[in-house]
Amino acid sequence: MLVKIFSGAVSGIEATTITIEVNILWGAKFIIVGLPDNAVKESQQRVDSALRNIGSKIPGKRIIVNLAPADVKKEGSAYDLPLAVGILAANEEIPATELPHFAMLGELSLDGSLLAVKGVLPIAINAKAEGFSHMIVPYENANEAAVVKGLKVYGFSHLREVTSFLKKEQTYSPMLFHSPKNEIDNSRFFYDFKDVKGQENVKRAMEIAASGGHNMLMIGPPGSGKTMLARRLPSILPPMTIEESLETTKIHSVAGKLQRNSSLITTRPFRAPHHTISDIALIGGGSFPRPGEISLACNGVLFLDELPEFKRAVLEVMRQPLEDRTITISRAKSSVDYPANFMLIASMNPCPCGYYTHPTKECSCNGGAIQRYLSKISGPLLDRIDIHIEVVPVELEKITGNQEEESSQAIRERVIRAREIQNRRFKNYTGIYCNAQMNSALLKKYCPLNEKCTALLKIAMQKFGLSARAYDRIIKLSRTIADLAGNEQILPQYIAEAIQYRSLDKASWGK
Repeated sequence: MLVKIFSGAVSGIEATTITIEVNILWGAKFIIVGLPDNAVKESQQRVDSALRNIGSKIPGKRIIVNLAPADVKKEGSAYDLPLAVGILAANEEIPATELPHFAMLGELSLDGSLLAVKGVLPIAINAKAEGFSHMIVPYENANEAAVVKGLKVYGFSHLREVTSFLKKEQTYSPMLFHSPKNEIDNSRFFYDFKDVKGQENVKRAMEIAASGGHNMLMIGPPGSGKTMLARRLPSILPPMTIEESLETTKIHSVAGKLQRNSSLITTRPFRAPHHTISDIALIGGGSFPRPGEISLACNGVLFLDELPEFKRAVLEVMRQPLEDRTITISRAKSSVDYPANFMLIASMNPCPCGYYTHPTKECSCNGGAIQRYLSKISGPLLDRIDIHIEVVPVELEKITGNQEEESSQAIRERVIRAREIQNRRFKNYTGIYCNAQMNSALLKKYCPLNEKCTALLKIAMQKFGLSARAYDRIIKLSRTIADLAGNEQILPQYIAEAIQYRSLDKASWGK
């Protein structure tokens, strides 16, 4: 008997429907065709053991399994469950009439237990789009799949439960999804800006960066508070939109980074890889491409501490993702796209000894050493960072003082108001949520400059030798500063503030 079961395969963060055809004929051989990898080929042993643990077995006949479309690579253990159900249905041990309405996936343990798999959310979204009304997944993946509205998701812990459900011997209720509230719980953040003494100029720069989604580089001597400030940035970021949550959850689902029994990711990710990271780990890739750190930080923050210590080749691969906000990973047989819409926050010392800008300690480096140290970061990469801010150690009087500092909650409220302005501005543009994502056409439309602003910007371009990219980024930054001030018009003082956030463009730096 020929039976068709439906599952899915993931390419990038999108899924394709996979039809699993099981046909039992006379003979004595088990064959799987349709471009399966080793994990799929090995499923025969897992399925056979799981079936025996529920009182069944693979028939001693000729069984042909076809995974269609045959030109799509099938990888992983997620096809164990549909393969087992297909064999039972083809052997007429369970009814096959309702199976065309179901999509299913899951890995089988030898005792028949269902184990969690990767990429459930993209497959669930595709299943709903393809017209499936029901989906069967491992219990640990049920909350993740239940995010999709209009799809009845059933989570099971054992193959025996699946067969009882399909035979209608026992009824099970579909998993219910409760949409998260669009708000931020203050208790989720361990770090708060109220604990930071002084550093008002850096706090202001981080507020602007958070408001417009801008990249930022902090330069300062050891112990000045660069890492401490970066760790507090998530506490002032605005809540994620449902579109951002879905995109981020899909990426983490494909990468296998979702916590078990979790659903939507509602907290913006904060990724801080060590400087020994490889270029593939940063941007993604491998024999079977997987998302890298820049994609896992999508709609959140990628923090690179001690930026010059990263390998130059690793840093240079970020040029294109910083500009295009997506990364394309090409291999001989396939090409996949991953979103890379992240905020880059980096920190570095001003020189090899670290004390070039220290107010009291003397720097032991000569000008050449400082220039060689700074040259570890290429000009094109610096060009893509909107804010360069110098971090100076806080004076002892401020550290020991009793002055109460502004809390993250107060800063976040201003950030959220600025983001609301941007949400209204870009509501008709798909995939654009903040000022940093504006292209040239939107820049021209929403960032008109008067004569005074243009003249000021022209002087800065000539004096600092800024590139056309830096020109655009200064305008985007001034648009965010205007939004924070609640002003629709970009004023000269906003342009001036944006220009002064280009420290490393100054010809006098390090000399």
